[in-house]
Amino acid sequence: MNRFLFSILTILNLGLTQAQNKTERKQNLSDQSTNVDWLVTPITQKAKVYTEEKTIILNNGLVRRSFRISPNVACTDFTNLTNDQQLIRAVKPEAKITLDGKEYAIGGLRGQKENAYLLPEWVDKMEVGREDFTFVNYTVSDIKPYINWKSTNWAMNKKQATGKLLVFEYASSLPEMKGLKVKVNYELYDGLPLITKSIAIENTTQKVFKLNKVISETIAMVEEQSAVEGNPEKMRSQHGFYIETNYAFNNSMSYELSDQTTHWKMDSVYTSQVHYNYKTPCLLEVYPDKAPGIELKPNEVYNSVRSNELLIDTYDRQRRGLMIKRMYSTIAPWTTENPIFMHLVSQNDEQVRTAIDQCAATGYEALILSFGSHLNMELDTPENHQKWKALAYYAHGKGVKIGGYSLFSSRRISDEDDVVDPKTGKPGGAFFGNAPCFGSKWGLSYRDRIKKFFTVTGFDIWENDGPYPGDVCASSTHLGHKGLDDSQWKQMEIQKELYRWLNEKGVYINAPDWYFLDGTHKIALGYRETNFSRSREQQRILNRQNIHDGTIEKSASMSWGFVPLTVYQGGDASAVLEPLSEHLKDYEQLMVQYYGAGVQACYRGPRLYDTDATKELVKTTINWYKKYREILNSDMIQLRRADGRDWDGFVHVNPTLKQKAFIMLYNPTKEKMTKTIKVPLYYTGLTDKAMIREKESTVKNYKINRNYEAELTFTIEPESYTWFVVE
Repeated sequence: MNRFLFSILTILNLGLTQAQNKTERKQNLSDQSTNVDWLVTPITQKAKVYTEEKTIILNNGLVRRSFRISPNVACTDFTNLTNDQQLIRAVKPEAKITLDGKEYAIGGLRGQKENAYLLPEWVDKMEVGREDFTFVNYTVSDIKPYINWKSTNWAMNKKQATGKLLVFEYASSLPEMKGLKVKVNYELYDGLPLITKSIAIENTTQKVFKLNKVISETIAMVEEQSAVEGNPEKMRSQHGFYIETNYAFNNSMSYELSDQTTHWKMDSVYTSQVHYNYKTPCLLEVYPDKAPGIELKPNEVYNSVRSNELLIDTYDRQRRGLMIKRMYSTIAPWTTENPIFMHLVSQNDEQVRTAIDQCAATGYEALILSFGSHLNMELDTPENHQKWKALAYYAHGKGVKIGGYSLFSSRRISDEDDVVDPKTGKPGGAFFGNAPCFGSKWGLSYRDRIKKFFTVTGFDIWENDGPYPGDVCASSTHLGHKGLDDSQWKQMEIQKELYRWLNEKGVYINAPDWYFLDGTHKIALGYRETNFSRSREQQRILNRQNIHDGTIEKSASMSWGFVPLTVYQGGDASAVLEPLSEHLKDYEQLMVQYYGAGVQACYRGPRLYDTDATKELVKTTINWYKKYREILNSDMIQLRRADGRDWDGFVHVNPTLKQKAFIMLYNPTKEKMTKTIKVPLYYTGLTDKAMIREKESTVKNYKINRNYEAELTFTIEPESYTWFVVE
């Protein structure tokens, strides 16, 4: 090719590239926001990463996050595109790490004098700190699943999340930091106003670094509250922003109370804030509270907690909860698995076979051997493994999955293996008094024995009582951690690796704490155990209260309830359902109110039925649940909380199904009840009219008012229920 022709082609290609870039910029501008409600209408725009001069932008039509990359990476824009809310008021580092007692900024720029707001022209005049880690390069790729989950049970969502991953790499110019790489990761999801942020620190040197603190996110947030005086702990932080990390535990059955990493702090350089003493909590930092000394050895990589940052457009608790639940179902789709299971109390193998037969006969999908049964997963012998492998084979032949209970915490192992109290230097002082350390010889062996049990037997479900809720351990002889400083972090890493391993093997996990983002499937609704020693009449009301309260910010499939078929936590005959055939009405209503909410309960006892009539009741109820399973596992709108005085109920909604809503209503009183209520149907996607039928009766037309409500009149017999389908 001659030089002239080559030059002409080069000019043409350059012009074509510039035209393409111009078209792409126009397209990006047109995708800045969306006018539809993403909770009702799926967003078609995909996540993208694109450049505009010195700026790299993440945008999916719902959220935009922009970074200046020269002279260093600095986040200059974090906008909720659904309401055009800007969250950033000042430039901060993208992360901060404290190495061997000295703090270093990762990215960011210095020199912003006014911290109440940020103007783009100020950024050009800002500078890089002398010891800051600086931008080296970036990569863009598709999001890869954090856990390689494959659904093995019925699930509402069987797809892994999609989107784009943007990674910035940083290095230090300091000689002592040469060979230490820091990568900051941003995952932008399709269809959600959500970005997940994390960092990785790679040690390519021959030195050992001590990580005293890793702050994986820091944002100078626009403050939520204007107060001249006030206690920062009582002041509101950013309500337009929900953050959740995969480092949460407190045995509370609530993320908000389990969070260990979110810190709202004061910003002393923000001198134009209203608070007289500069104490407005408007600086977000994310880091574990108790991880002050983690060794980073040569060729090791430290991976931080994962911060899931969801932009909220409302103060309404119901809508906020719907957004959070949508986040879970998208980024942790395994939480939408919801197998129908029984909790068996067994003393011998024959009882297990009988329960498997009853599950198969009534439509139950799984059997879990409850606490107090004769299962011992820790017993690492060929005889034990072979016995349970044979029972698993029997269950699978009947189309039933099998699992069991294993205790970790609230037990004493030995002085050598228990958590050591840093105050006394002796075993004890754990959340449950005495508890084993997961980093001890016994703890590591427990992990290996559990893995071997599931590998050999083919069991499908693990109900894990424990592990510890964040216990620290002062032992310096445990193999799994070095000492007190790294004990919590290292134990959590062992624990989370076990959950992820089981999840990827197709094992369903019930766990007692907030480990959803590392592979667990279900947690309790939240309840007081001794309430199950109360009368069946009381339990009906208390259970519906638990359902109402426990599903506002977690889905029904993430929750389990409880039905004591036999005595549990004391109580007399009025508290239990056995003999089942003598309490069919209570048995039916307890099943209907749980299954009608999409919540699986632990039906704990020796059997599911005792007579043909009981068997038919259980089978009919399970068939009803399966017929409406998709809508019953859809988002729930709480209508009225149970109080025993008047009607109570809830409505499931799903705009993507033929059945747009399912209304469950209860009459707890001893009188027949006729009521007229307004049912909210906004989240069904219906706008003008709804076709509603009571149970399997004739469909009637209902007009939807300007508030997206349908006026519904119903009649319920005393201490009974009814339900409606909306199409």
